[in-house]
Amino acid sequence: MSLAFTIYIIHMSIIELVVPVIGESITEVTLSSWTKEDGAYVELDEIICEFESDKATVEVPAEKAGKLIWVAQEDDDISIGGVFAKIDTSVSSGESDASDTKEEAPVEKKEEAPAKEEATTSDSYANGHPSPTAQKLMNEHNLKAEDITATGKDGRITQEDVQKAINNKSAAPAKKETPAPKKEEKAVATPTPAKSNAAFSRAQRTEKMSRMRRTIAKRLVSAKNNTAMLTTFNEVDLTEIMAMRKKYQEKFVERYGIKLGFMSLFSKACAKVLMEMPDVNAQIAEDEKSIIYNEFVDISIAISTPTGLVVPPVKNVESLNFAEIEGAIKGLAKKARDGSLTLQEMQGGTFTITNGGVFGSMMSTPIINEPQSAILGMHTIQQRPMAINGEVKIRPMMYLALSYDHRVIDGSTSVTFLVKVKQLLEDPITLFLDL
Repeated sequence: MSLAFTIYIIHMSIIELVVPVIGESITEVTLSSWTKEDGAYVELDEIICEFESDKATVEVPAEKAGKLIWVAQEDDDISIGGVFAKIDTSVSSGESDASDTKEEAPVEKKEEAPAKEEATTSDSYANGHPSPTAQKLMNEHNLKAEDITATGKDGRITQEDVQKAINNKSAAPAKKETPAPKKEEKAVATPTPAKSNAAFSRAQRTEKMSRMRRTIAKRLVSAKNNTAMLTTFNEVDLTEIMAMRKKYQEKFVERYGIKLGFMSLFSKACAKVLMEMPDVNAQIAEDEKSIIYNEFVDISIAISTPTGLVVPPVKNVESLNFAEIEGAIKGLAKKARDGSLTLQEMQGGTFTITNGGVFGSMMSTPIINEPQSAILGMHTIQQRPMAINGEVKIRPMMYLALSYDHRVIDGSTSVTFLVKVKQLLEDPITLFLDL
């Protein structure tokens, strides 16, 4: 009886950590990184790892204090409810430290004990280790861990730390050019064959796709395969909008504390026309036997982040003013790039706007964001010669592309929608006066 009781106590001291329910549609996550080393002592609610779901990265805290035991490894895919770690609650902080440093720290050297806290921080797994988002940003800008000052917990490198390093790098003065070598040194400075052969390198590297990238890929393929997608084009003259922004921008900022951008104007114009043309704002039900008509407009804004494209919606755009739309877009964009968007902020949307113009795109055919039925593509503004009342004038022009699901939206409806949006943008006073 005594032995059985002892075994039961030992079993009860070890608790299993399972992947929590993150969202209704999420059935699996990827363990993107551990922030605490296997066998390390963790405190209650201390962040031990990060999960990457279809929509966002989630930090996971320890449910109890004790010794952490890894069950899953980094990059493992784990189902919701699956065990990814265990915690031995019978181990105290002192016991964990003693077991970890048993061979290295002789008992007689008592004077070294006060340095325990510093050692814990410097020896932490997170020390100098970037988060997944930070690592991707570092790779894009060719930065190393030693180039960055870490401010995260236990010395972890965060996305903000990498961004500061990038800003400091761009702000740093250019290095002075080294003086040209003397004539007698020219023979020594000739390029080596290895350098010239670098252009013919055939090296390859393989990286596992992030869960977000895999999800984006699946949804894009699904949209292409499961919808009768078609794209119609038009162009808009932005002369009046640019003149209006130039004239009233200063007063707008003074009043609302935010700039009047193109996105709020395009969003408001689309919302107004969507309320007039409910077919473009509709979607096919899951049973594919009925159509859902939305009597509100939630516009999803495509935002590029280091980990992939996200499309969080600005809700009830038809009821918001321009400053409120700008503020909502700015807030979502900041959260998206910080990786702090919640699942609630990612869900929904009845129509999408994507702006490839910020990257210089002149024309494209955007892919529908299922289950929505239409997406508007904005493009770069170009000064082009246009025939205006029999005269050739240079105007700031933008191509617009509307991709739509032909199962819900007829061709004439899509063309009429785009023409109405064009008319509102070319005469923005009618937009402001709601005419």
